[in-house]
Amino acid sequence: VIPPVGKSCNVYYRVRLGGQGLSAPFFFFLPHRRAHFLHGPYPATHFGPKACILPNPTSVMHIQDPASQRLTWNKPPVNVLVIRKIRDESLVEPFKELCRFLVEEKQMMVYVERRVADDAALLKDESFSLIRNQLCTFREGYDDISNCIDLIICLGGDGTLLYASSLFQDSVPPVMAFHLGSLGFLTPFKFESYKTEVAKVFEGNAAITLRSRLKVKVVKDMLQRADQQPHTHETQQQEYNGLLARDHAHSETGKVTLQLQVLNEVVVDRGPSSYLSNVDLYLDGRLITSVQGDGVIVSTPTGSTAYAAAAGASMIHPNVPAIMVTPICPHSLSFRPIVVPAGVELMITLSPDARNTAWVSFDGRKRQEIQYGDCIKITTSCYPVPSICCHDLVYDWFESLAECLHWNVRKRQARLADASDSSDTEN
Repeated sequence: VIPPVGKSCNVYYRVRLGGQGLSAPFFFFLPHRRAHFLHGPYPATHFGPKACILPNPTSVMHIQDPASQRLTWNKPPVNVLVIRKIRDESLVEPFKELCRFLVEEKQMMVYVERRVADDAALLKDESFSLIRNQLCTFREGYDDISNCIDLIICLGGDGTLLYASSLFQDSVPPVMAFHLGSLGFLTPFKFESYKTEVAKVFEGNAAITLRSRLKVKVVKDMLQRADQQPHTHETQQQEYNGLLARDHAHSETGKVTLQLQVLNEVVVDRGPSSYLSNVDLYLDGRLITSVQGDGVIVSTPTGSTAYAAAAGASMIHPNVPAIMVTPICPHSLSFRPIVVPAGVELMITLSPDARNTAWVSFDGRKRQEIQYGDCIKITTSCYPVPSICCHDLVYDWFESLAECLHWNVRKRQARLADASDSSDTEN
């Protein structure tokens, strides 16, 4: 709800996350009154005495107030998905402790992946057999659990949260991530106090960060099939002006081979070839530039602290609505990373002058080859990942920058013993 300019009101945000149907548990944001907005005030729509924005009743401007993003439950949660880092023996004991706590003390229905439940260390532990027999198991790619999970708890590093995101291609339940991995930028909770922290989440009123995702489609042979249509004077003029022909930009003649939600980034690179990667980048149907180098990264604000940061991009708070485009080792001294609005559609195709094909991966998974005529369409998804904060969404982010990436760490400059020693004073 956007108030009129100059008016004050209680800000309400209601978001449906997880479950399906009115009887399924879901959460919404509590009302919260603020004196200011981190995302700025509602912008005026009249400019001077005569100009204004064209009214459009079909569109609504939403300005998100991060301080209002607090979790509460409409109904008590029942089903909890526990994701554990695979091939890490140090996580076996924390996993067993958490499952005992959820099953015996909280009377929760716990879901785990089948390969986690079949871990040899768990099978050997007879004292855990009673709990293990009560676990609900599933297999990725075979069993759909998207409509029955109320809360996700991750044990491990950032990869566990990325994996949790991949399991839910639509609405995502709240995610609580414990730092038991290597980096832990996205996992703010310490496992030592897991009982207290989990109990707080079950009670509700926890701060959350809505981490936007990318909606990605891979379309095969789209441009080849569209090229078979005769070129009219209109399409030739569009291509001359840097626009992708309408039949190209909106055509669905190709075959959609993959459609998924991505939390960190989409990476297009040169693969095993020694040649430069040469791909064309379109924004809302207009050719923006050709990327010649090792590749290009299209990332969310959450992904700005991952591969994009290593490639020289700025780090963006996850609440900023944006998409980042970062070249990988571009063969150009002036190609800088850019940030575009979250609502645009990006499209990446292999350039006609490319000497080799390109390869694409999504959050480091599902890597595949992109050939001439194929395209990758990317835009902001309407299904974010609600990540539960340990403190709040501002403190947690800067804490991660300092602890995990050692952001702006240097030895403190010593103060002068006597002000008369400074050259400024002498001058």
